[in-house]
Amino acid sequence: MPPEHSTPPGPARDHVPEMFDRISCTYDRANAVLSLGCDRAWRQRLAEMVPPGAARVLDLATGTCDVLLTLARRRGTRLAVGADLSAGMLRRGCCKVAVARHADRCGLVRADATRLGFADGAFDAVTMAFGIRNVTDTLGALREIRRVLRPGGRALILEFSLPKNVLLRAGYLLYFRHILPRVGGLVSGEAGAYRYLNRTVETFPYGGAFCALLAEAGFSAPRAVPLTFGIAAIYEAVRPENG
Repeated sequence: MPPEHSTPPGPARDHVPEMFDRISCTYDRANAVLSLGCDRAWRQRLAEMVPPGAARVLDLATGTCDVLLTLARRRGTRLAVGADLSAGMLRRGCCKVAVARHADRCGLVRADATRLGFADGAFDAVTMAFGIRNVTDTLGALREIRRVLRPGGRALILEFSLPKNVLLRAGYLLYFRHILPRVGGLVSGEAGAYRYLNRTVETFPYGGAFCALLAEAGFSAPRAVPLTFGIAAIYEAVRPENG
């Protein structure tokens, strides 16, 4: 298991927003190519796990707004807010929102996941896809997510993981370490961004270790739902009714 709180080599996390600014124009295409299309299914599954009664939903690290727009199309959604620290990603997302159905339900804001400018209990659910690895203070971000959730509200976090199967993990790491940075660099012109991706995936806590962080942040009933042989996982947790 990788160390839980190590900082990976590569771009400092303080510079991650600028890195995403640089790859924002090719982000969607690179995701589709590098995941062989799996990223769309994973994001769709994330949105489907939002409880039907969640009317106010926050999507952190919203990027180009794929999850946000899926949330906005849900029956019962009255407000879907997307937040991201990368201005470039938000500009791309804003273009998508402008021409989408149910755009009137969407709002976009530039925000740091560790310092959200929302009132306590403002949302019924919070989603986050492939963003928690990139925050400077993981536990602080989880506590902030808990704060903006109403009691009984649901946090749903999609993140890369490492397969348990030894052979599958070996092939996965071979791809992440040697193939993904080269292909990502060809698609985006920013190979460094995809070397950073590899390093953060290998050093970030996953499975039971991440569930333990959710519990430490004050959530109840944390669980991990593995996707595609454990390549990714959705972490689900609840803000306690009395906390």
